[in-house]
Amino acid sequence: MKISQLSIFLENKEGRLWNALDALANGGINIRALSLADTSDFGILRIIVHDPEKAKKILEENDFIVKIIDVVGVELDDTPGGLANVLKLLNENNINLEYIYAFTHEKTEKAILLLQSKDLDILINVLENNNVNIVPSKEVYNL
Repeated sequence: MKISQLSIFLENKEGRLWNALDALANGGINIRALSLADTSDFGILRIIVHDPEKAKKILEENDFIVKIIDVVGVELDDTPGGLANVLKLLNENNINLEYIYAFTHEKTEKAILLLQSKDLDILINVLENNNVNIVPSKEVYNL
């Protein structure tokens, strides 16, 4: 149920993002989803790839600081209110999210929302008890 996400620390300087993505491309790693949050000094690049361990090794060999962190993926309707419905459910159950990001895929009416919370087991329990479709990691890795 949990999806391994790479969180990569990037200095906020010219070419650093390209260096990370180029290293992954040269290593045969295809990115399924990504999010980048930055400040004036650094950024955190969050990516989902088909082989997280291999990607981590490649990035570390290229002097990047990398952590593998679990997230949960849910499938939601790619329509107005699809995201709001999931967030309302989490709010009603006092689930605080650290961050989210989403992407669309070949199911044209659906999107995948990636969620990170301090306690993923509680998050998963709330989602399952409310019939929210949790996307298996294998499905995300193989998109």
